[in-house]
Amino acid sequence: MIEQTLTVVALDGHTAHLEAQQKQACEGCNGRCGSQVFGKLFGTAKKTFPFKFESPVEVGQKVTLSLDDSHMVKHAFAVYMLPLFLSLIFAFTAAQLFMATEGWQILAAALGGISGYFIAKARVKSLKHDIKVIKIHPISIPLTQIDGD
Repeated sequence: MIEQTLTVVALDGHTAHLEAQQKQACEGCNGRCGSQVFGKLFGTAKKTFPFKFESPVEVGQKVTLSLDDSHMVKHAFAVYMLPLFLSLIFAFTAAQLFMATEGWQILAAALGGISGYFIAKARVKSLKHDIKVIKIHPISIPLTQIDGD
């Protein structure tokens, strides 16, 4: 199980829009790792995740959700390996069966990769995630120091 603590940033009836907190590991390298470089290149806009709760939640409340990781291998194979395999199969087929020149082999490989991308995209959309609520944290009241204490 993969667990993540999220913060409720907006409410729409029983549907809450959740935003993930940045992990401590991401704060330690001061922007020198690949994740932060790509994050700076492609924008730092945080994405929200809609989730329908059965019990009421409030804006600012923290929620811990868990994701069943049994489907993660299927997702990873579909997203990373399927376009690569189809690209290689298309290029090999063009070379061996059709005796195509190098330019046509490259074009066939690109076509295989693109078709693998669209197949993977459709397959990942069809897979359902089993997300469960682990804990709804109570809203904490910030403590302030009162003069004389």
